[in-house]
Amino acid sequence: MYKVKVFRLAYADFVSENAESMTEYYTNTMGYRITEKKDGIIYLSNGLDHHNIVITPAEKTAIRSYGYQLDGKLSLEEVQDQLHQQGIASRIKTDVKPGISKLIELNDPAGNVIELFTEMEQSAIGYGSSGIVPLKLGHIAFYANNHKEVVQFYQGALGFWFTDQIGEDFCNFLTCNSDHHVLNIVASKETRLHHIAFQLKDASHHFASSDVLAKHGRSILWGPSRHTAGHNVATYHYDPDGNVIELFTDLDVFIPELGIFEPRPWHKDLPLKPKVWEGLSSWGTEFEVDLAKV
Repeated sequence: MYKVKVFRLAYADFVSENAESMTEYYTNTMGYRITEKKDGIIYLSNGLDHHNIVITPAEKTAIRSYGYQLDGKLSLEEVQDQLHQQGIASRIKTDVKPGISKLIELNDPAGNVIELFTEMEQSAIGYGSSGIVPLKLGHIAFYANNHKEVVQFYQGALGFWFTDQIGEDFCNFLTCNSDHHVLNIVASKETRLHHIAFQLKDASHHFASSDVLAKHGRSILWGPSRHTAGHNVATYHYDPDGNVIELFTDLDVFIPELGIFEPRPWHKDLPLKPKVWEGLSSWGTEFEVDLAKV
């Protein structure tokens, strides 16, 4: 029997007390473009998708849901049936989001709202010409008070692969494609967003992005430095809602058929396989802000 398979992270959906400031940040600083406004909700895109970021005005600030695209080899009804067989409740919804006619809504064991879909309308809006303009939304990291159960859920129910770990079960990295990680599940006593990450083109793009952030009054919290797990060169900053935003390049490429990462000159182990790492920075960079406790 063919199993459910997610293949990419498509969007992050925020609720915000500061929707106007968040929209200004994503358009002027990040370089995203507004594709649609409906019922006060703002949909922004960077490339072809109808939306990659959704901002909903609200009386609180939080992440509302994460959107993942399925490979389309199963109908949503077949996907729901497989989830049901695993004891996972879900709801099929139609026309609840512009650009997506039909989706499955469910909760992961940490309580995060997950939206699964097979097709999204493509937008002709393309990439912006000012601001940071990332290549794509790359990954999500969140705290979970039942992280082991959450890791098992994404592997068993949605077809993710386990790629790396930092510390004794502290950070758990999972992917659904060739990126080193699409998810980072962090052990904690609470469940909430840790950070959201966007991929940049190269080192020069990283430097230019830091200048854009400085121009808009957004200080770098940490970096640039190269991580251990994933080996991505990263910087972090806050968005207007206080969410931690990572900008990265050079993320390791996973080859699931071989269980290794594509070799790179900075890998100490060849072949490099999923492992447990002790620290966060392969360059030994000290964190000015302890991102583990943000």
